[in-house]
Amino acid sequence: MVERKAVQPYSRELLGEAVRMSFVKLDPRQMVKNPVMFLVEVGAFLTLLLTIWPDLFGASEAGRGYNFAMFLILFFTVLFANFAEAVAEGRGKAQAAALRKTRGETMARRLKKDGEFEWVPASALRKGDVVRVEEGEIIPADGEIVEGLAAIDESVITGESAPVIKEAGGDFSSVTAGTRVISDWIVVRVTHDPGETFLDRMIALVEGAKRKKTPNEVALTILLVALTLIFLLVVATLVPVAGYLGISFDAVNLIALLVALIPTTIGGLLSAIGIAGMDRLAQANVIAMSGRAIEAAGDIDVIVLDKTGTITYGHRMAAEFIPVGTHSESEVAEAAYRASVRDETPEGRSIVDLARRKGVVWAEEAQALEGATVIEFSAETRKSGLRLASGETFVKGAVDVIRREAEAKGLPVPPDLAPKTERIAREGGTPLAVAVNGEILGLIYLKDTVKPGLKERFAELRAMGIKTIMLTGDNPLTAATIAQEAGVDEFVAEAHPEDKIRIIEREQRQGKLVAMTGDGTNDAPALAQADVGLAMNSGTQAAKEAANMVDLDSDPTKLLTVIAIGKQLLITRGALTAFSVANDVAKYFTIFPAIVVSGIPALDALNVLHLTSPRTAILSAMIFNAIIIPLLIPLALRGVRYRPATADQLLARNILIYGLGGVIAPFVGIKLIDVFLTFLGVR
Repeated sequence: MVERKAVQPYSRELLGEAVRMSFVKLDPRQMVKNPVMFLVEVGAFLTLLLTIWPDLFGASEAGRGYNFAMFLILFFTVLFANFAEAVAEGRGKAQAAALRKTRGETMARRLKKDGEFEWVPASALRKGDVVRVEEGEIIPADGEIVEGLAAIDESVITGESAPVIKEAGGDFSSVTAGTRVISDWIVVRVTHDPGETFLDRMIALVEGAKRKKTPNEVALTILLVALTLIFLLVVATLVPVAGYLGISFDAVNLIALLVALIPTTIGGLLSAIGIAGMDRLAQANVIAMSGRAIEAAGDIDVIVLDKTGTITYGHRMAAEFIPVGTHSESEVAEAAYRASVRDETPEGRSIVDLARRKGVVWAEEAQALEGATVIEFSAETRKSGLRLASGETFVKGAVDVIRREAEAKGLPVPPDLAPKTERIAREGGTPLAVAVNGEILGLIYLKDTVKPGLKERFAELRAMGIKTIMLTGDNPLTAATIAQEAGVDEFVAEAHPEDKIRIIEREQRQGKLVAMTGDGTNDAPALAQADVGLAMNSGTQAAKEAANMVDLDSDPTKLLTVIAIGKQLLITRGALTAFSVANDVAKYFTIFPAIVVSGIPALDALNVLHLTSPRTAILSAMIFNAIIIPLLIPLALRGVRYRPATADQLLARNILIYGLGGVIAPFVGIKLIDVFLTFLGVR
């Protein structure tokens, strides 16, 4: 894997930079973006003024030492919140730095109008330019191959050392700036201007330079601001009410009460949780084009998956030769061998290998192939084979095609052809009929294998209420067998590319969020329509542009990992929000009685923790409020452990563990701090 995946979460350099950035972020122009912590910073400034002029807001019983202690507590509360965000950002910036090392200034061979090539810096290339890249050279810009074929080292992007073959046309024609051609040559049409390449976007997104708040973050921020304003009004109205009751409040204690009431814990960690979510996705080698996509992944209701390459390995291999009628297995094997000897597809090679293992030897193969004509496979004919110079023809293909050709020539169709074809289909295989000069000899059983572990993962998704839909071009019988073996909830057989977008729109009309994967140009509309579209890095530029996520490993099953990361992000945010709100309730019942006990002695009965004095109670609550933020930073960055469950189960778990824990933890922590302060002689 590349260096960016080896970033240490808490290296000395990262922590040092995070501390520096914590102070930089104290700038009010930056703090105002986080209204909750900005209000705490204002409170710290006011307590500093009260340290210098204790009677600034009227007569006060609090001394300079108490006010200064409160200033330090509030100052470090803000600093710890900034530190949480800086650590999360620092991990992304460390990854971005590793990526930047791969992006030096590259020279490009650009095609001129007269047909000649000229050498120019990569930064001079613009969208639409055409460049030629030869063996050993760095690809200077994102683009599409328009001519040639080459092996390309994409380890700088994917972390995998094995080269990939890219060629003009098809679904594997896009190339990425910074990758290297290691054999042959290609001609590339540039698709992005400088600063807009895939590597540039990766760097910007990984380091968070262009990170925008997601809809859920915005909604939660609005809620936190609303709560803050409400508590600000509550505290402000306490002054006249207390005056009417003959109770006087020190300004510093009012500030402490306000900070205890507002949700500082989640306010300080909210940004770090979102940044860490994108970081976890990057560690999985997936680049999200926005935080919105990660959140959407956490809310997904339906997943649309291709069978081939996603649910199964996608390489159908010959498993058996099955004779029909009066023919023997050896006859079928020999005919299948001759029909496939010039077939360079994986299926064709597997048929030849199986025939050889069955003992098939074509003694006069070299002479027979002289003047022979290869019958190429096409979507229209759905067959392939070999026609010898003598006129003898060996073909293999879809059973219905071969059967119709036999009927057209007046040849009999073996009665056991249909039941044996159905048997292969029911077992999840693909049947190919084999014929010589139109006469059907038997069947080739091509078998695809379901990837191990998928059935269990689909069961986990089902437990979360997520439906899986498999799309395949196979016949309904084959599709049903594969669907049952894989454990998907629904399947669509004999599907066409346009069926993807139809199914996505159908589910979305029912109010569901849909995710899908794709790599081809024909997948682009569906990827754009899906709420979460995961494009393969090996796919076309159109697919990557349409999707809101790109998998650098080009593993279609990565979508399941993406959903788990999205769920974990939402669970973490919900858990820490529950903890923060419960936390505030506990702190309120510690501070408020301590503030008013001088005017209403009866409220001393609420001092259930038997804290030493009102002063130690307030200081203990504020110290706990400050230190809980750094204590929760590892949890915010790592994320709450993800377990497959329904939304109701997750809510109950959050309330039980983090809600109840948020009530208990402050009482325990505040009591311990009070004991420590009393030991130090604070009264």
